Amino acid sequence: MGFYNLEEIVTNKNFDEESYLIANPDVAEAVRKGTIKSGYRHFQFFGKNEKRKIRFSPSVISKAKRKKLEKIKPILRPDMEYIKTSVYYDFLNDELRSKFKVVDTEAISSNGYDCYGMNLINNNKNGLVLDCGAGRRPVYFDNVVNFEIADYDTTDVRGVGEVLPFIDESFDAVLSIAVLEHVKDPFLCAREIARVLKSGGNLMCCVPFLQPRHGYPHHYYNMTGQGLENLFTDFLTIDEITVYESIYPIWSLSWILRSWAAGLHGKTRKNFMKMKVSDLVGNVDSYLNMPFVKELSMEKNLELASATVLFAHRP
Repeated sequence: MGFYNLEEIVTNKNFDEESYLIANPDVAEAVRKGTIKSGYRHFQFFGKNEKRKIRFSPSVISKAKRKKLEKIKPILRPDMEYIKTSVYYDFLNDELRSKFKVVDTEAISSNGYDCYGMNLINNNKNGLVLDCGAGRRPVYFDNVVNFEIADYDTTDVRGVGEVLPFIDESFDAVLSIAVLEHVKDPFLCAREIARVLKSGGNLMCCVPFLQPRHGYPHHYYNMTGQGLENLFTDFLTIDEITVYESIYPIWSLSWILRSWAAGLHGKTRKNFMKMKVSDLVGNVDSYLNMPFVKELSMEKNLELASATVLFAHRP
């Protein structure tokens, strides 16, 4: 099993302006807006301490990609049309875009695998692993097929999860990490994942429960463990539903509080940051007219909502 690193932590020695902006889209956006002069200036004042990264040219994986595309070709569905580019197979036609409300976005998901994902990849060194909704990976593996709706530099096949363009029982294992909350029909996507998984193959699927709205422009569904199990129980034998270190409740609590604080300003924000846990676990009615509650924008309320309400009518 071969692999290729596409990112590394930036230093004074390896800094490159273009590579830094590619790896850090938030900085690139700030430079475009003129709120910071350059990527190098950001690196000097912030990026060095934040251990930001640079991203190498896609040419690093060009040879590996060509070989992988040849390996993938025999498992592509013959009943679906596609365009073969030099770097991926493109099944994302206008019909699929319209049906599943796919929109182009500049949002970039770029995360590495945790130890559990790496175990699945390493245990299938001589097989093929489908990363269903891979995002832009910092490491490119020879035995992992990166499936995405976006044409990232690590994307191998582009399409939608509800209509996977692979024949039955194509993969020795499947990864789906923080994806099913973003698909229009998670039940159909789960069925497709089960369809392309070989008999005896393994699935690792992670979906948020208490995480705020995030990521790709469409964030449809969060799930309980029972909800996640319900997606697959008709097709697969469920071995375990669990919560491990990288998804402990503390991540959600910290995320919610940090994002809440980011939605406040001036004195209200300063006072909010001084509050203790004991200040936030009382009778909720007593908080409803306080500034740290009243001053949140509707956008921020929708991101962090305890629940949302829909009103509708039949025309």
